[in-house]
Amino acid sequence: MKEEYVLELENIRKEYPGVVALKDVTLRLKKGEILALIGENGAGKSTLIKTCSGAVVPTSGKIKVNGKTFSRMTPQLASENGIAIIYQEFNNVGELSVAENLFLGHPIKKGIVIDKKAMEAESIEAFKQLNIDINPKELMKNLTVGYQQMVEIAKAIHQNANVLIMDEPSAPLTSKEVKSMFEVVRLLKSKGVSIIYISHRLEEIFALSDRIEVIRDGEYIDTLITKDANVDQLIKLMVGREMTQVYPERPDYTDFSETVLELHDVCGNGVKNINFKVHKGEVLGLGGLVGAGRTETAELIFGAAEKTSGKIIFKGKEINPKSPREAIDIGIALVPEDRKRHGALLGTSINHNINMPIYERISKFSVINTAIEKGNSEKYKKEMNIKAPNLDQLVKNLSGGNQQKVILAKCLAANSELIILDEPTRGIDVGAKFEIYKLINDLVANGKAVLMISSEMEELIGMSDRVVVLAEGLVTGVLEKDEVDADKIMMFASAVADKEE
Repeated sequence: MKEEYVLELENIRKEYPGVVALKDVTLRLKKGEILALIGENGAGKSTLIKTCSGAVVPTSGKIKVNGKTFSRMTPQLASENGIAIIYQEFNNVGELSVAENLFLGHPIKKGIVIDKKAMEAESIEAFKQLNIDINPKELMKNLTVGYQQMVEIAKAIHQNANVLIMDEPSAPLTSKEVKSMFEVVRLLKSKGVSIIYISHRLEEIFALSDRIEVIRDGEYIDTLITKDANVDQLIKLMVGREMTQVYPERPDYTDFSETVLELHDVCGNGVKNINFKVHKGEVLGLGGLVGAGRTETAELIFGAAEKTSGKIIFKGKEINPKSPREAIDIGIALVPEDRKRHGALLGTSINHNINMPIYERISKFSVINTAIEKGNSEKYKKEMNIKAPNLDQLVKNLSGGNQQKVILAKCLAANSELIILDEPTRGIDVGAKFEIYKLINDLVANGKAVLMISSEMEELIGMSDRVVVLAEGLVTGVLEKDEVDADKIMMFASAVADKEE
């Protein structure tokens, strides 16, 4: 008996000038199944799913929905045929209510007047179907990211989507929100909704999916039954090689005699009495739960937030940077958690991004020395293995891992002594993660000091020489290399702050 599919992408090819993004990729989705789509950054996952929504028009190939064949989709055709995509960047309006967002583009009307009460009542019913409780009158901007995502899912199901494509849905969520999202996804599956689930987190793939499709460099590689697959097998299929270790080895560096950064009772930006040191040649991990104050501490060091008291000592001198520009000039760099919004100028070239912090140094009478500029970019493109056809490539067209490399190159070009990494591998696949880890090891091997914030327990343990743990804006524990383990980190991360302060 022939297998019936609700969605079939047959031999999808997409060519851009000078590059083939998809090379005759085929994907088939069954009714009521969760199909995981995985691959390294730049493998073609996003391009493939965008052909389903009409955001990308394939050069060739066919799209079949419930047996109907299309050479291309449009947003309207996708909606009419029950296809919805939940992107990482939500398509909502913060100033409107939850109900208004749910009915965005097709409001309920009483005559010519929008019927808010009817929309609110129907919103409550839509949320009930997903076993979630959201006030339909609340402004969208006041919801947590997790609840905003639930509204997006409810909107898709309310518009009769029977194929739901989820692109890195867990990336912005807390662990509690991920658990809630999993419950909703499983509920949708039980109701016959077919789901394509894209994630770099392999533990999620094994927890949720029925089958796994792997693509690499724009080509279809294999489809596996999830219960018959294992992590090593998937990694090999994704990266095209065996990965015998997750974290690259580096020599034990125990001579932490030279202190680069010291914080003495630093307060401000939601944190209190922060004390720790970062040494030359050290990766100091900063652990804690979401909201513990890790990013807030980094912002104080980097001059992105105001310090109210305490001392920051950098290379033996007290500093008080009033802006990120000041911090960069002193020798401190920050690779932010949200690289797309704060880390890089996506609409400009690799060349411009790498040299951005040093244009004053390589200019005379406002004229840039282009030979130095180009030589600098070529040096870091080669050293950091940035995969791009040339230096004029726009950063927005690079994979997540390569974007992160460009931001690190920018830090090195600025000759920073202290590099703060806030979630350095978030949204990056296993192969690119390994390369980022190697770059971090190279930094400390060359005498740089690294302060690394990470929510991934294994990463924190695998990469740190020591770990400082925060909870509720306070340092609750400092663990030396031989003391670092998951139980101790969680114990300190869950510590209740002293309320008598």
